[in-house]
Amino acid sequence: MMGPAHSLSGAAAWLGAGAAAAALDHPMPWPVLVVGAVICAGAALAPDLDQRSATISRAFGPLSRALCGVIDKLSEAVYNATRGKGERRRTGGHRTLTHTWVWALLIGAGFSAAAATGGRWAVLVILFVHAVLAVEGLLWRAARVSSDVLVWLLGAASAWILAGVLAEPGNGAGWLFGGDGREYLWLGVPVVLGALVHNIGDALTISGCPILWPIPIGGKRWYPLGTPRFMRFRAGAWVEVKVLMPLFMVLGGAGGLAALGLV
Repeated sequence: MMGPAHSLSGAAAWLGAGAAAAALDHPMPWPVLVVGAVICAGAALAPDLDQRSATISRAFGPLSRALCGVIDKLSEAVYNATRGKGERRRTGGHRTLTHTWVWALLIGAGFSAAAATGGRWAVLVILFVHAVLAVEGLLWRAARVSSDVLVWLLGAASAWILAGVLAEPGNGAGWLFGGDGREYLWLGVPVVLGALVHNIGDALTISGCPILWPIPIGGKRWYPLGTPRFMRFRAGAWVEVKVLMPLFMVLGGAGGLAALGLV
């Protein structure tokens, strides 16, 4: 799928998680719902770090383009080193390592550890990065024609405001894992969810997605999971724009209302 659909699906997924948490008598404070939706929307772009032409490659100028190049080479190397006998060598790492459950858990654990141990500045950096990615994804065309500096300023302002609100007593810094040194540990959860939602979205497209690597399926470690062939579509096709994106908006809205106890 394309950037806007990925980010929208990430936000909808977190709002849906908020509804599920409320149903399980562990509701999210509203700042957790908002912050998580922003992070999840941004994290839903992150698996495309293995593609130099992806939306995420433009998010932070030369820094993100260079990082995409490194991740591309790393993903290519991991694929070729772990491929099964029936899988061909390949050049380029798109839709390999970063499109797996292993990557999602590792990156989520890394952000959780950084948030729990790094204090306010680590939280600000995490929020800034994902807010910028969320803007790039959700406001895809507008972000493309605007100045990068304006997008960064919007991300920085959003991060500063959200971090301040979240730090207030009772606003959810210790949600899910409790306090006593575990504040902000939950920030890795929307990162994991966003990455997994991205992978599920890609599994709907023609190429499929090797989400379950390294678990072998049919003799292949990089088996591209997906829906039946007749149900798949090309990224950016009408079904993505006219069916899935409106559906994500409706589901996200319903999830948000349920999470806040308004329905």
